[in-house]
Formats: sequence, C-alpha cells, structure tokens
Amino acid sequence: MGTIAYINFIGFINEFMKKWKVLYSEYLIKRPWLTARRDKLELPDGRIVPEYYLLEYPDWVNVIAITKDGQFVMEKQYRHAVGRINYELPCGVMEEGETPLEAARRELLEETGFGGGEWRELMTISPNPSSMTNMAHCFVAEGVEKIAGQHLDATEELEVHLMSRDEVLGLIRGNEMIQSLMIAPLLRFFMEGYRF
Repeated sequence: MGTIAYINFIGFINEFMKKWKVLYSEYLIKRPWLTARRDKLELPDGRIVPEYYLLEYPDWVNVIAITKDGQFVMEKQYRHAVGRINYELPCGVMEEGETPLEAARRELLEETGFGGGEWRELMTISPNPSSMTNMAHCFVAEGVEKIAGQHLDATEELEVHLMSRDEVLGLIRGNEMIQSLMIAPLLRFFMEGYRF
C-alpha cells in the first residue's frame, strides 16, 4: 500500500471510529498513589462492556537534563514494583495547579540540585492509553548547572550521576534503564540528532 493510499485508509477508519459511551462509573479505591475505577461502557455498535477497569494518576514529568559541558544528569534508584535498581531520568508527579514545565523544573531541582538552562517540551506520551488516564510530559533542559542540594521526599533515595551521551545509550542497550516513559524521549532525542 502506498503512502497516500495508507493515509486515505487511516482517514477513512478514523471518520467512522467513535468514542465509547460511559453508562456508569464507580471508584474501587481512592488513595493518594492509587485510584482505580470501574466503568460500564456502551460500544458504538451497541454492545455493552459491563466491567472496564482504569487507573487514574496525575500527569507525570521527566527531564533530559544536560549540563553546559554536555553531561546528562541521570539518577540511580531502587524501584520496588520490579525489585530492581536502575538508572532513570529525573522525574516526578505534577502537583495540583502546576504547569508541566513548572513541575519538571521543580522535580529536577529537588531530586538533583540542578537547575537553570534553556527548556523545551520534547513530547507528551501516554503511559498506557488502554487503562491509565494520565500523560507524561517530557522536557529537554540544556545548559543546566548545580545550584542547590537535593531536597528528597521521605521515601526517595537516589544517587545522581553525570554521564556522557554514549554512556546513556549504553544504559539503554545494556538493559540498565528499563523505564519505557524515559527511554522513549531519550531515543527520540537521539534520533533527531541533538548533539552537545
């Protein structure tokens, strides 16, 4: 199928796709870090889905932070759900009333003590569009520098590491970085040819 034919086909499909109708919703649990909802749905063709489960989270942010001398600001920490210590980008949860950029700046500063530089949003992605309601906002901060100490949350324990571009790519290749919401923006960043 040629490119034009494919685009026309997708346009045709999208024209006939419709949103699902929510007939009923109930919360199964509402806690600060876990909100689960069960919906009863009607599909566009009239079929009923009696139980569809969703997880509600606030939006998340992560930052590809690069120092003035081209080093990537990375974190190493334990993640209990997978029982592993891995490398990650500085990241966190947006607080109520914050813009994604404000949250990203705050998280970078709190977790690493780095700040300043020039910022831009790289992409916004969905952690899991079939069952999670939030989005992850991914930023690039160029020319950051150490301006403060860490101010970690009570349950946070992480190490800050400065790494070269090749070392970061090595983490991905070596499976030492497994968080898909961080690998996706890094790969886009590298594919688009940004070099420092």
